Amino acid sequence: MSLPRSPRMVAALIMLAALAAGCDGTTLPDASSPSAKKTGNAAPPKSGSAASAKTALAKLNVASAEAMTGYTREKFPHWRSAGSNCDVRDTVLERDGKAIKKTGCNVTGGTWSSWYDGLTTSEPLKIDIDHMVPLANAWRSGANAWTTEQRGDFANDLTRPQLFAVSAASNRSKGDQAPDTWKPPSKDAWCTYAQDWITVKTFYKLNITAPEKAALSDMLGTCA
Repeated sequence: MSLPRSPRMVAALIMLAALAAGCDGTTLPDASSPSAKKTGNAAPPKSGSAASAKTALAKLNVASAEAMTGYTREKFPHWRSAGSNCDVRDTVLERDGKAIKKTGCNVTGGTWSSWYDGLTTSEPLKIDIDHMVPLANAWRSGANAWTTEQRGDFANDLTRPQLFAVSAASNRSKGDQAPDTWKPPSKDAWCTYAQDWITVKTFYKLNITAPEKAALSDMLGTCA
């Protein structure tokens, strides 16, 4: 037998229902459901068109490379926490791979295609996270005057096309070199690589050298 509800009880039930819903009356998703979970980027950030890259390249400040005096990788703190004990490195590995396997936050398996050289691998140890504009190059281009926090923002930037999962071989071959001394082995990557390099240097107001500018212009010439 159902008991009669007093006006006060009805009001309380209405209030509880309102707390379980959004302000527009829509029920909020359960925190354990996929729709309520925060996910990373589905794909790496993209630069604009080749035309916009050419315009941006013309505006970058051309200057001689600054000295490496005082440089250490520790002055570009990485990898930052990305929540729930994950870090930026794991975030990029997951974002850029397929069929990812994880133990907690640690990426333990998957398949990666390195767009620098066309290498495909399912071995995480053969994949590095590359900084499009290397940390040491940034130091020589003006980052030596930044604060440690600003350098940390640069080293962990997931918003610009600055971090990519690529083959360890290509990343280590590149080192801290600019495009005038190192280009991706796959010429098909040159257009995008130049656009991304210009996007990052433009956002962070970093200098370029004259040979670097010439190489970037040549690489943009491969864009369809």
